[in-house]
Amino acid sequence: MAANAPWNPQEEGFKEICGLLEQQISPSSADKSQIWQKLQHYSQLPDFNNYLVFILARAEGKAVEVRQAAGLYLKNNLRTTYNSMLPAYQQYVKSELLPCLGAADRHIRSTVGTIVSVVVQLGGVLGWPELLQALLNCLDSNDLNHMEGAMDALSKICEDIPQVLDSDIPGLAERPINIFLPRLFRFFQSPHASLRKLSVGSVNQYIMLMPTALYASMDQFLQGLFILANDPAAEVRKLVCAAFVQLIEVHPSFLEPHLRNVIEYMLQVNKDTDDEVALEACEFWSAFCDAQLPPEKLREFLPRLIPVLLSKMVYADDDESLVEAEEDGSLPDRDQDLKPRFHVSRFHGSDDIEDDDDDVVNTWNLRKCSAAALDILSNVFGDEILPTLMPIVQGKLSASGDDAWKEREAAVLALGAIGEGCINGLYPHLPEIVAFLIPLLDDKFPLIRSISCWTLSRFSKFVVQSIGDQKGYEQFDNVLMGLLRRTLDDNKRVQEAACSAFATLEEEAAEELAPRLEIVLKHLMTAFRKYQRRNLRIVYDAIGTLAEAVGGQLNQPGYLDILMPPLIEKWQQLSDADKDLFPLLECFTSIAHALGTGFSQFSEPVFRRCLNIIQTQQVAKVDPAKAGVQYDKEFIVCSLDLLSGLAEGLGSGIESLVSQSSLRDLLLHCCVDDALDVRQSAFALLGDLARACPIHLQPHLSVFIEAATKQLETSKIREAISVANNACWAIGELAVKVRQEMSPFVLTVISCLLPILQHAEGLNKSLVENSAITLGRLAWVCPDLLSPHMEHFMQSWCTALAMIRDDIEKEDAFRGLCAMVRTNPSGALSSLVYMCKAIASWHEIRSEDLRIEVGQVLHGYKQMLGDGAWDQCMSALESSAKESLSKYQLLVVKLPLWLADVGEPWNIEQNPCLPALPSHWSKFSTRSSNSPISKSSFWQFVTGQYFNIPLTTTPPSIGSFCTNCTTQGGVVIFGEVGGGRGREGTEEIEGKHGKQGREEFVRKWLFGGFDDGEEAREVETLQVLLGRGFRGVGEGE
Repeated sequence: MAANAPWNPQEEGFKEICGLLEQQISPSSADKSQIWQKLQHYSQLPDFNNYLVFILARAEGKAVEVRQAAGLYLKNNLRTTYNSMLPAYQQYVKSELLPCLGAADRHIRSTVGTIVSVVVQLGGVLGWPELLQALLNCLDSNDLNHMEGAMDALSKICEDIPQVLDSDIPGLAERPINIFLPRLFRFFQSPHASLRKLSVGSVNQYIMLMPTALYASMDQFLQGLFILANDPAAEVRKLVCAAFVQLIEVHPSFLEPHLRNVIEYMLQVNKDTDDEVALEACEFWSAFCDAQLPPEKLREFLPRLIPVLLSKMVYADDDESLVEAEEDGSLPDRDQDLKPRFHVSRFHGSDDIEDDDDDVVNTWNLRKCSAAALDILSNVFGDEILPTLMPIVQGKLSASGDDAWKEREAAVLALGAIGEGCINGLYPHLPEIVAFLIPLLDDKFPLIRSISCWTLSRFSKFVVQSIGDQKGYEQFDNVLMGLLRRTLDDNKRVQEAACSAFATLEEEAAEELAPRLEIVLKHLMTAFRKYQRRNLRIVYDAIGTLAEAVGGQLNQPGYLDILMPPLIEKWQQLSDADKDLFPLLECFTSIAHALGTGFSQFSEPVFRRCLNIIQTQQVAKVDPAKAGVQYDKEFIVCSLDLLSGLAEGLGSGIESLVSQSSLRDLLLHCCVDDALDVRQSAFALLGDLARACPIHLQPHLSVFIEAATKQLETSKIREAISVANNACWAIGELAVKVRQEMSPFVLTVISCLLPILQHAEGLNKSLVENSAITLGRLAWVCPDLLSPHMEHFMQSWCTALAMIRDDIEKEDAFRGLCAMVRTNPSGALSSLVYMCKAIASWHEIRSEDLRIEVGQVLHGYKQMLGDGAWDQCMSALESSAKESLSKYQLLVVKLPLWLADVGEPWNIEQNPCLPALPSHWSKFSTRSSNSPISKSSFWQFVTGQYFNIPLTTTPPSIGSFCTNCTTQGGVVIFGEVGGGRGREGTEEIEGKHGKQGREEFVRKWLFGGFDDGEEAREVETLQVLLGRGFRGVGEGE
């Protein structure tokens, strides 16, 4: 039929599609897949959507369920076909929908409202100019069906695409929201609960966006909410509470004038007989605390609020957990029992990503919300809440009898909830609290056993810190054994809680677990054999956490004999397409990292299987039939992360595996994959391989660098911060290994890093840190290429460097800083204050040669600027930064006097930048000529410039310093006086005196005290404070 002619359905097609829809919704239809395939076949017809909207709108002789099914199918089909439909057919669909806004049947109206929202999402308001007027006509009518239908459609538009109505529309004098908002407020007072609910819900969608119209009408909005506060409809009261919660979260200033009344109302509604209303009210307390409003505004209400929260923490009779708690641990899990699991791709950098609590997957309810509110209140008000809370908790704990078990359970939950915020007030009583909780691990009620596990885990830090004395160690041992005992509970809920609690204890205890490793492993591996599929995932996590906690201490044959055989057996049982492989891969990742080279005996089959999985999934992505499995990117991600764990654990030991494999080519494909988490893990592996065996990456270096650099483009960063972060880190790791081979790529990479550093605010902290480190590493290996551009990035770069914690990667970055400054000192002058702040950010530079380099940089700028300009620079720093910088100015030099006996070569041109040699040093002279040591001779020796040697290494023999010298064995020692690490610059002293004697040795150098015959017989000691001349230390000083 021609597209420009009025469309009408063919009778045969109409009947066939109606028949298929009837079969699809019929519970007695056997082969749903065949019906679905037929509908899919019809969906290829260009006018299929016309049939569906016709059935929805006009097939009044058909059952409402059939018409509704046609509408839902239409909604889904439009999402994929709307933009490719003929304009006439689009118009037909829209024209049929509008009259149905006022349909007699509520289900039809609701379905039409859903479809209207989808069409607006796809085509915009401008693509449907009749819609707004049609909605207004319905809202302004006195017909309930029309008002309800229009409100339903409008509320769905507000929920799905609220910004559409707060936009300028060509042809309209004002934004649609300005037109609709007065009508929404009017419906607040409608006699019909459905209209009150829909109107409040619609306005609530704009609290976050806060359009000008709502901002200007805030008083009217609040007045409407106050009127509805005690609405007879629970759904309306729930939405009123939701409005107050959102307002306190994003615009608390609007509520501040009314805060007392709002708090009073929320206290009242928190006790509402409707649990959903009470739950929404309970969200207010956490939102209040998060809004960082003055605590005193809530303080006076705490004696009334805390009892309410405690009362709502008791299990409700219909709580699903009560049913789950009775489930026998020996019964296999059903597929629907398995929570969805989400593997978190490997991430290099600051730990900004927190693990979600398992409860997020479970149903959020009033009990959990009340406990969360008590938790955050305890963090805000601390011990203030204890006088109100503890008598109630003690009363519940002392309640006896089986009927009171829920009260006792709620009290244990409350103790756990305040375990962090009230720790100071609880601390004196923690031994008694922990001692009280341990027997509850064996309570007859499984939910008391499980909550006791969780609450004990909240006190893990205290339990571990108390190990120092005998009683503390006994209590630690009791908690440890109690939790391990519960991991073997027959109840699934208790197993889960015990295993999770034990993982928390592992993280705190770390190496303290070493003496109990055998018994811990035996319990965990018994649980491994006992658990069903759902809880098995938690055992994997506990095993992985144990490996991370004890590290290399796990690498003993006896422990590995307990740990590895069950895991390997499971590894062999699971197919490459079994999703139960995911947690096992994650577990192996932690074990490989902990065992290091000790994992090598297991590494080859693990390595090969990971490659096979990746290869199979890459084939499945293109041709599932050929691969024999359905594509699932998570198999690739988990395999890449395990390979990263192997590379990190085995180090260069992985080279033999990589050299005989196709890993490089597979990795390259993963680095350009369209899935973000695949790329994220791929670049993590790229960086780990760069550390372990860069030689196998070098043949394709340009391709890897190009792929990584693309992730740093502004558009890519916004799309996937974590991918950019790992790619940036990988580039830096490659740079320090291939060094000059990075030259062709340096400027391209830098052009991507600079926007990150210059617009760091609002970006992921780890990405900014990795960008600063990678820039520094590139500067280290190619300073000549970067130093001409220093002035363009020094300020933002140094600002980022100052935020990085001390570690070896920061050391690399500062080596780059020093290298560039040496190449182009003037390039950093305009940013010298920022550079000084970056240097001052170090708590301690562990590398002696870098510490000396940094000191030389500071001294060089001080000499270059002169005292006045340098003092001006220092005045811009905080006192703590100045104090930190002062430690780089102190050098200790040990000079055997005969070392100066080198004759004429010392007499070189004097350096005017060096301070004059004070007169009291004239007593130091060469033995051969008895002439005083000249200023330039002394300075050239101290700095090592004359002999062209750095003072960062153990100096060679005198003969290599100067051909005129015949004496061998001179020593120059560089270090901080009294430094905690006693850095002498040579192992000679430590070898003679041991580590404990180093500081005493330095002290004797400075202040005398060597006995006759000691090493100092031929030595005078100098203390040099750079920039301030010399101060002799010895007789008369």
